[in-house]
Amino acid sequence: MIVSSSHLQIIMKIGDKIAVVDEDLSGIITSVKGNIVFFKDEFGFTHQYPKEKLVPKISDFYENIKVVKKAEPQKNISKKHQRNPLVLDLHFPNLVKNPNDYDSFERLFIQKEKLLEALEFCRKHYLKRLEIVHGIGDGVLQKLVWDILENQTNLDFYNKEILHHQSGAVMVEFH
Repeated sequence: MIVSSSHLQIIMKIGDKIAVVDEDLSGIITSVKGNIVFFKDEFGFTHQYPKEKLVPKISDFYENIKVVKKAEPQKNISKKHQRNPLVLDLHFPNLVKNPNDYDSFERLFIQKEKLLEALEFCRKHYLKRLEIVHGIGDGVLQKLVWDILENQTNLDFYNKEILHHQSGAVMVEFH
């Protein structure tokens, strides 16, 4: 086999092993007529291809080349994204020191402000998940949480538990 560097022309002769480029087909050359090469595959079928679609199949071509196995690069994943979601517990005794000093309207207003602050904090710090614990109760706080979340952009939210009426928490995922 002779390889000319000017046009990378490969001279093929009868008996050479060849393979077809971009196909799982190889064989041994049986004849060459101009630019067309005829060869038989391993099953005895005859094929014909133009020379430029064929490459020599040299079994010992890679024998003397050392293969250096490189370690796969580690993906850098932000530690913020690996940890558990931030949890916001909206039970009123967790939000203020003297919960009995507030009426129901003030309580709901403070809970709403804490929720909005937590959403802003997650966005500012690129957190992906926030768990909001609102409790079961009579549903007023749950409705407030859902109303606020429905008016937000670039987030999805869902009940944390399968049985929605027993769920006292909402999971928020930021885009």
